Order: sequence, then structure tokens, then C-alpha cells
Amino acid sequence: MINSIFNPPAHDRYFEDYIVGSVYEFGSIAVEEKDILEFAQKFDPQIFHLDRDKAGKGPFGGFIASGWHTAAITMRLLVDYYVSEVAGMGSPGSGPIRFLKPVRPGDTLSIRVTIIKTNRSRSKPDRGTVKAFVETLNQHGEAVMTRIAIGIVRCRPIAMKTQDP
Repeated sequence: MINSIFNPPAHDRYFEDYIVGSVYEFGSIAVEEKDILEFAQKFDPQIFHLDRDKAGKGPFGGFIASGWHTAAITMRLLVDYYVSEVAGMGSPGSGPIRFLKPVRPGDTLSIRVTIIKTNRSRSKPDRGTVKAFVETLNQHGEAVMTRIAIGIVRCRPIAMKTQDP
């Protein structure tokens, strides 16, 4: 079953809330030509990201976003919808990134996240790792990028029991 809401919300989400097998679809960000151009000028100045006319004669048959721009949009969606605000502790790394289809001006991207593994730390039992398969989807539901995301997440604090006098 695919969920569009992750409960509990990000401000109360801990390691125990990431359940293996859960699938979530989130967000949407419209990709605009000016954003593609701005990102490419700063970070990936290849011709098919910079020049509409020359890109039309290139290997992608038109102007496209940098794969790294797509990855940055994906990260924004992950932070907005998936990553815990109170327990996220960053990432030790990421699995392979695959760019499957070009992203073009006018596309709208969203993400599908499937939690594939959780592992509570033995050496630091207050946290664990969460491994997820992340698909970046276009407006047609086609995967344009995939990656494995690994996050370190704090465990839910244990409430101290008070003794009655």
C-alpha cells in the first residue's frame, strides 16, 4: 500500500516509526527552465543544460536538467516530507544513483520512498540506520532517477516512570 502521509509527523518521527516495507509518495516540485539554466551555470555547465538550440542537436534531443539538479530536487522533497526534524542525524553515505530519463522544463517531480531495511546500532543503542529505495517520478509517474538513501535516526526517548509516594 502506498501512503501519501507519513505518521507520525516529522516533528515527532523517530527510528521506530520507519517500518520496513512501508511505501510513501510525496510532494511535487515544478521544474522551470530558468531554474535548470541557473543550476547548470553554477554547477554543471554542459551544453545540453545551457543552450536550448544546441541541446536540440545533442544526445537528449533537447534541453534537460542536470542529473545533479534532479538529485537536489529529490533531496529537497526528502527533507520536506520524509526526514525526521527531531531525530535525523545525517547520512553515512548513499547507494548508487541512476538517472533513468531526462528531466525537462515543465516537468513536475515527486518522490516514492520504500523503506527496505532498518538496523538499530549495537554500539550506540540510542540510534539506528534506515535504508530506503528512493524513486524520483515525473508527472507521468515515470521514474527519472533512483537511489538508495541511508539515514541515521535517533530512537524515541524512553519516558521515565515516576513513582507515586
